[in-house]
Amino acid sequence: MTEPLEGPHLTHEDRQFLDQLIQQHVGKPGMLLSVLEKIQERQAQKYLPLECLEHVAERTGIPSAQIYSVATFYSLFNLKPQGRHSVCICRGTACHTRGSQRLLDSVRLQMGQHLEDGDEGSADKISTTTADGEFTIRTVACFGQCALAPVVEVDHQIRSHVNERALSREIETLRHEKH
Repeated sequence: MTEPLEGPHLTHEDRQFLDQLIQQHVGKPGMLLSVLEKIQERQAQKYLPLECLEHVAERTGIPSAQIYSVATFYSLFNLKPQGRHSVCICRGTACHTRGSQRLLDSVRLQMGQHLEDGDEGSADKISTTTADGEFTIRTVACFGQCALAPVVEVDHQIRSHVNERALSREIETLRHEKH
């Protein structure tokens, strides 16, 4: 039996890491979620490379479509490289009625982003990274923090009752932060 073809960008070290990771989690509840989370954590730009997903499918026997479905269902997973900083704006009903669209428009204007610049999905679900790779701007359906609306997550920290001016200042602070 011949060895199956590997993804073109996976190094020997990558394949070893993935195989070891799969072996550690095989048969455990939540195996796929755990494996995907570890893969994303390992990437400098915090995303799931397609080659890694294909390798996981090949080694586990889980259909590629199912792995892709899981990776796209959970908002914590990213299929594209992410910026050094992230700004994630809630689009749930409470946040929407309290101005999250204005926050999104303001952030995008501040970043020089336009609706057609690399958006994924509809205007309700956006994920775009600035050309310099510094910021990823995303939206989520709901953070489940409705009493704190509008809610924004900046670098994985929840901010509540956010207004345009405060968010703009926070982004400028991050923009001028040393690498």
